Amino acid sequence: MDRRSVIGVGLGSAAALGTGPSASQVRPTGQKVLRIVSPSETGFDPARAGDVASLLVIAHVFEPLYGYDPLARPVKMIPRAAAALPEVSADFREWTIRLRPNQFFSDHPAFGGKPRELIAADFVYSLKRFADPAMKSPGWSTLDQGGIIGLAALRREAVDKRRPFDYDQPIEGLQAIDRYTLRIRLQAGRPRFAEQLAGNASGAVAREVIEAVGEASMEHPVGTGPFRLAQWRRSSRIVLERNPRYREVTYDAHPAPGDAAGQAILRELKGRRLPMVDRVEIAIIDESQPMWLAFLQGEIDYTILPDEFIPMGVPGGRLAPYLARRGVQANFLTMPSTFYTMFNMEHPVVGGYEPHKVALRRAIALGIDVGREIQLVRNGSAVHAQSTVSVHLSGYDPSFRCEMGDYDPARARALLDLHGYRDRDGDGFREQPDGAPLLLEMATQPNLTARQLDELMRRDMHAIGLRIDFQPATWPAQYKAARAGKLMLWSVSGRAGSPDGLHGLYRYDGPASGGLNLSRFDRPEMNRAIEKLLSMPDGPERNAVFHEAKLIATAWMPYKMRIHPVQITLVHPWVKGFRPPLFRLNWFEYVDVDPARRA
Repeated sequence: MDRRSVIGVGLGSAAALGTGPSASQVRPTGQKVLRIVSPSETGFDPARAGDVASLLVIAHVFEPLYGYDPLARPVKMIPRAAAALPEVSADFREWTIRLRPNQFFSDHPAFGGKPRELIAADFVYSLKRFADPAMKSPGWSTLDQGGIIGLAALRREAVDKRRPFDYDQPIEGLQAIDRYTLRIRLQAGRPRFAEQLAGNASGAVAREVIEAVGEASMEHPVGTGPFRLAQWRRSSRIVLERNPRYREVTYDAHPAPGDAAGQAILRELKGRRLPMVDRVEIAIIDESQPMWLAFLQGEIDYTILPDEFIPMGVPGGRLAPYLARRGVQANFLTMPSTFYTMFNMEHPVVGGYEPHKVALRRAIALGIDVGREIQLVRNGSAVHAQSTVSVHLSGYDPSFRCEMGDYDPARARALLDLHGYRDRDGDGFREQPDGAPLLLEMATQPNLTARQLDELMRRDMHAIGLRIDFQPATWPAQYKAARAGKLMLWSVSGRAGSPDGLHGLYRYDGPASGGLNLSRFDRPEMNRAIEKLLSMPDGPERNAVFHEAKLIATAWMPYKMRIHPVQITLVHPWVKGFRPPLFRLNWFEYVDVDPARRA
């Protein structure tokens, strides 16, 4: 059954979501089951996936060296697969990480029927996979910024000599000193390098599994995390089950002294073995209406409230009485993410660095009425973005204002007039400066929110004399095309995986083209700013470089930053311990479900 059929089988019906009798017949009795929905996924190989829906599963199947405390605000890094926080040299160039012993991968035939222990060499292999050109890893550009000595050279050798990446060739920057000790050496000091080792896709894979499954690695995730993949019907249903090989971990956290809610969670759950649920069932649904109805009917335990249902769920910013009477809890959190419109800098119409091309992009950006988007589509649940550095991140300045945040259609029309984009044939739409037709082509998705945004975009572009056409396809298809440089414009969101504001600026990093840098923007002044920020400690001097980078981004406008979303999560009362995570995606292991209260 494809996703369109799921939506058509009675909105919110239990059978469609896989949570009703048809699912219960195959679900083991007596288990604690967490039931959620998610948008479309692409697959579950840490080195190859880049979308949040896939990373949500990856973050629970694979365990990185480090993670974040489930309750601490501000966020606090904690060891996960590592035995302790890293030992770091004074110049931040050498990082020594010691692993916990007796950690095991979930079972797989490649292990020959024996338990397979996690060792330091697994992280050497796993980090090298990001550099393998055959992986086309969206995470490579970020790891490359870390400057692991010898890793980029190993990648270049594979590319230049057109031969397979040599995983067996030792490099100075990545060494397993012994069975449980990993040493990483960097070309330059990177004070925040540990954040890369805490990323949602930073868990280790087992080489023998990857070699056994080959190109099917997206379908066969085998990690050391708290869950294992039990079922997967692509774009329909994902089931995770408790990993019986997972090490013994008990709940602990460090909420702030004044955090009453966090303290209450800690009192209830402290010392409980993780994970507390046996099974997680994820229904893949892209449309918001069936998600909302499924939550109302108690068929799913948690939902991110769709924007169009905010007036029904939290009218006036307060939980609706009918939900409050049922014990539903509402959480409001401005997310460290940004929704933006991408311009393909290599496209002959909107790309390029010539003055008239820059003027076209800036005019389009000035013509987008973000305030109207927040009011009509987001129902007020968003913050107007002034730059790519989102809230909760280093480098974020709440007082910063620039043209990125402006809506000024009169100025947009003047810019277009000045640079030769005029209506020569009197049809109400402008042509290019050389008289050629001008048609904006915007990639989009076939769901309600996207259609609402498209209608606003059409209105905004027509108001400044630009014709625009919308080309719908599934999110995974658009993402693949964007990475390949085949789209003209696309609106998409990106979420920070660490507290460093550099995450947003990587979208502008030339070497990251085709990865995080979907626009393929490449300017030496921005690349230099990013290089400076990598090596600088937090403080006023680093903030000044962030300011400079924001102005560069605005001047060239390869992206129009639109909003930072305010995420509203609703949780039924039988779910215990939920707190919306900021940077980590793993939270299934930190909650409990009370089957009696659900019944």
